[in-house]
Amino acid sequence: MDCDIIGFQEVFSKDALESLVKELGFEYFVTADEAKLSQNNPMKFVTTTVALASKYPIENLQKVRPHTPSLKSHSFKGHFTFSRLPIKATITLPSQQALLVYVCHLKSNRNNAFEYAFKQAHSLAHKKELVFQTLTDKHSVALQQRLCEASSLFYDIRKSKSKPAVLLCDLNDKEFSLTIEALTNNQYHDKAKEESYLLEDAAYHYTQTVYNSHPEAKESERKATSYFLGRGNVLDYIFISKHLSKTYEEHIAEVTDYTVLDEHLQGNPDGSLLSSDHAQVVCELTFNKEYTTPFITPPETLKNS
Repeated sequence: MDCDIIGFQEVFSKDALESLVKELGFEYFVTADEAKLSQNNPMKFVTTTVALASKYPIENLQKVRPHTPSLKSHSFKGHFTFSRLPIKATITLPSQQALLVYVCHLKSNRNNAFEYAFKQAHSLAHKKELVFQTLTDKHSVALQQRLCEASSLFYDIRKSKSKPAVLLCDLNDKEFSLTIEALTNNQYHDKAKEESYLLEDAAYHYTQTVYNSHPEAKESERKATSYFLGRGNVLDYIFISKHLSKTYEEHIAEVTDYTVLDEHLQGNPDGSLLSSDHAQVVCELTFNKEYTTPFITPPETLKNS
């Protein structure tokens, strides 16, 4: 794997990480916040942050602000802050093409409150009906926070919808979840709109070629990126704007590879002190010739770690 841009989750020691990635050729590095130490134990971190490393210049670092109308629509009371501040930055590729990059890690369900697991066939209306009832009954505070975070990100990205964008994230929510609808689906925020998407899951834009497959072979399941009580879940994603999808007539790039690196979880799905408890999601984008230069090869590779 030879990545150009990496989004990091659960960062404690940012100075050590910065030193490590710079040794590997990532000249540019930013974090969203400072991980905080325990007041009782100065050797113990009690919070984490996200980070972004790039081989190309990181410019115009900006804050993502809470979207007040979304807080009201999700019945959020009190002072709202992101559970972990997201990164919003512009990366200038060698072709001088600007790429808007977000890195985020949404609120986790640490108290293991009940949350619905939806399937592809479930409609947006069905998801909202079930979930909003649990929010009204105050049965899932973590999910309420997560939906507010996802909605705030949606509105921030929508302000720059003319620009190509990627979002590298640990959503702490499953495939087909309402959190993904809040992050990507215009209709989630306005019932009058047709179902259309601000962002799309990059995994859906790549199909691995299978040679000499058995005629009765079943479609392979999507690889889990995290495990809890022995059960695998997809929690980590790379989302792309329409500009990076070949289905969009005026696209400037397309997904030419997508993989989940999970070998370190095969023997120990809970991770260890030396390895992450999440798989790494890697996506390769190949830019159209007019958006490249003679000095680089077209593919740019993104990693969510």
